[in-house]
Amino acid sequence: MSAHEIHALSGAYAVDALDDLERARFEQHLSACAECRAEVASLQDAAAMFPALTETAPPAALRDAVLAEIKTVRPLPPTVARLDARRPRRFANIIAAAAVLGVLGGGVAVYENANGGNGSNHGAISAADQILQASDVQHISSPVRSGGTATVFRSEQVHGAVLVAKNISPAPKGRIYQLWLRNKAGIMVPAGKLSGGDHTVVLNGDSDDASGAGITVEPDGGSKHPTTVPVALMDFGPAT
Repeated sequence: MSAHEIHALSGAYAVDALDDLERARFEQHLSACAECRAEVASLQDAAAMFPALTETAPPAALRDAVLAEIKTVRPLPPTVARLDARRPRRFANIIAAAAVLGVLGGGVAVYENANGGNGSNHGAISAADQILQASDVQHISSPVRSGGTATVFRSEQVHGAVLVAKNISPAPKGRIYQLWLRNKAGIMVPAGKLSGGDHTVVLNGDSDDASGAGITVEPDGGSKHPTTVPVALMDFGPAT
């Protein structure tokens, strides 16, 4: 193994992703390389900041695939001439560590965006949680006429709003629930889409300027303006 290659193992070593032979060689190198010792300590600190928000079991082949992919990436070895020259390698290793932790720990933070899709966020707090945990968050609930409840959480501090749906009946075939923010002029502005059941959705649009939110049943593709009577309406008061 070349000196260039062994320097690049700091990220995998920090998250215990090396085999026995690689670990032994790297630890021998580590005893004589202050740069790599500092690199490993920094990466281990970063690794500790990747909490698992929702535990999910990854596919059995995913771990091997990620570890194999990491070994194909060989960042630059450390340089001592300029601090800036070390940043690309440090950043690449932190990303590698985050990817391995998501597989080995099985922790993936999953939330639904306002277009109805799933996103994943390793370590960093999700946009939805930033709103839900804000010190000024306010919430407004409404029953949904088709069944279930909808609650909007809004924070002016975070400049965002989240809709939490509980036990909402499935929309009719060929239709979807569309979410709206009502601006101060009383106009409903599209803010996302929603299927039935339980979902947490970050609303698109300017929630700070909104006076309320609503849900209507629209065609699958959505509408520019509501075409049906709302099945739920939530009026915002001043944020507290």
